[in-house]
Amino acid sequence: MYYFGQFGLDRKDQHVGLANQQYSSQSASDFAQTRFVHHSLPELKLEDVSLATSVAGLDFAHPFFINAMTGGSEKTGKINQMLGILGCFGKIPLASGSVSAAIKDPSVAETFSVMRRENPHGIIFANLGAHHDVDNAKRAVDLLEANAIQIHVNAPQEIVMPEGDRDFSMWLKNIEILVRELDVPVIAKEVGFGMSRETVAKLASVGVQTVDISGTGGTDFAKIENARRAFHDYDYLEGWGQSTVVSLVEVMSLPADRRPQVIASGGIKNPLDIVKALALGADLVGMSNHFLQFVKDGKADRLEEAMQAIDRYQTQIAEIMTMLGAKTVADLRKTDLILAPAVQNWCQARGIDWTAYARRSAEK
Repeated sequence: MYYFGQFGLDRKDQHVGLANQQYSSQSASDFAQTRFVHHSLPELKLEDVSLATSVAGLDFAHPFFINAMTGGSEKTGKINQMLGILGCFGKIPLASGSVSAAIKDPSVAETFSVMRRENPHGIIFANLGAHHDVDNAKRAVDLLEANAIQIHVNAPQEIVMPEGDRDFSMWLKNIEILVRELDVPVIAKEVGFGMSRETVAKLASVGVQTVDISGTGGTDFAKIENARRAFHDYDYLEGWGQSTVVSLVEVMSLPADRRPQVIASGGIKNPLDIVKALALGADLVGMSNHFLQFVKDGKADRLEEAMQAIDRYQTQIAEIMTMLGAKTVADLRKTDLILAPAVQNWCQARGIDWTAYARRSAEK
């Protein structure tokens, strides 16, 4: 027995509703407890700060984007339409939710392609699971005229999902084939469970040049799938995985020549979280549920609020960078950070020098 009793298109609506129930405006604890060392002489003018960054061969005017959410039903199609409008007028890159629904049922393709129709010139990432073959991935890219594709790895979600996959034996090999055969960049993406350095090293070994480490602290898809079950019998898996901060220090502990570019997502709630993620090694930061709050009801007036939030974030990121004396996104990696106590403990157990983050400015 399962909580909702039926599967199919409405599963996407269930996900949106359950993700909305989980939303909190509070920063994830590891972000909140990780602090910059304040130095009183920034020696920098605000007007000299650049927010530009580059990921997967694509240039971004600002270091954050709207990450993968949804699609595949009438309701989620309306959400994607609003996201497309937001991407166009807010000049912010977007990622679609998993396009697998449109691969299985072409009649729902419009719930995804509407993002490109509303945003004809912006950067859009397609999204598909790691078990899909090259033909399906090409269909996903073509549907969205995507600039890149996220290939998501989500074993905990699949295990808890009543109708989920149970065979993950070919994921790595399949990702290698997709990297080799597709004409757009492939981004290997977690879905809120974080990545270890071992995972990232394996992905890099098969040619992946960009990962989205997507840690805990935001939407918990194991919790979402468990809520769809009648007896909620996977309660004990709530919180499974590594936080976004832990995942960042994990990947940054790899040698530079074995380390792909990093997108950070999972529990990012405000401009300070974004700047902390960039300082911890991310080249780009994704936010999902935060922007879902603006578009979930399909009200046009909330779009204006969302655009104002984007403008506000851009301004405030530059202001925080000025306070830190960081002229560029790369300069943030030279700022000093005191990691959260839980992250320090993790680093100690994993043989990662967490104290080095606190004295990086002295090495400039």
